[in-house]
Amino acid sequence: MPEDARRLTRHAFIDRLLHWGMAISTLILLGTAFLPILGIEFGWVTIHWVSGIVLTVLVIVHTVRASFWQDLGSMWVDRADLRNTMQLARWNLRMSARPPGLPGKYSLAQKLIHHVFTVVGLAAIVTGGLMMVKIDTPWWERNPYWLGEDVFGVIYVLHDLAALALITLVMVHIYFALRPEKLHFTRSMFLGWITRREYNEHHDSARWAVDTD
Repeated sequence: MPEDARRLTRHAFIDRLLHWGMAISTLILLGTAFLPILGIEFGWVTIHWVSGIVLTVLVIVHTVRASFWQDLGSMWVDRADLRNTMQLARWNLRMSARPPGLPGKYSLAQKLIHHVFTVVGLAAIVTGGLMMVKIDTPWWERNPYWLGEDVFGVIYVLHDLAALALITLVMVHIYFALRPEKLHFTRSMFLGWITRREYNEHHDSARWAVDTD
């Protein structure tokens, strides 16, 4: 096999499984939340809260794995990201002939959308968990008076805002995933690998060392 075509691991199987599990759970949550508003009637409540619990468990597993078995620092915004972004702006404005440097495993845009997803997703999970006291589950009977109406009002508003933000984020995420220059990232989320040529073209080896399959 030519060196440029050699496959390099970008996402392990467990990480791809967690990603698609969270993606499917999120889409089910959004569907069960907004389809009834559009007039599509079905028994959505149980599907909604069960999907919420699944998403919560997956987020916890992902957080633990990222904290102890992965390089958590690769997702933090660092000085090199900010420096490269400034250089990209100068290069695009023809203020500098020097092109921007390459990112590590994740670009600044990928890091930022991950962090926004995290904040919005946690807001939806926490508020959704608090709202579950108003429904019957196998573990408890509903208690609509656990919190006051004014508190529940704030919870409803935050939950709805998080849901609307998630729709926007999902649309943006899918848009960029389908752009031709980003398709190798999308493929790696399905199959786990990128080629050596793609690695050399899009990543700084000093900021991200990869394993060869």
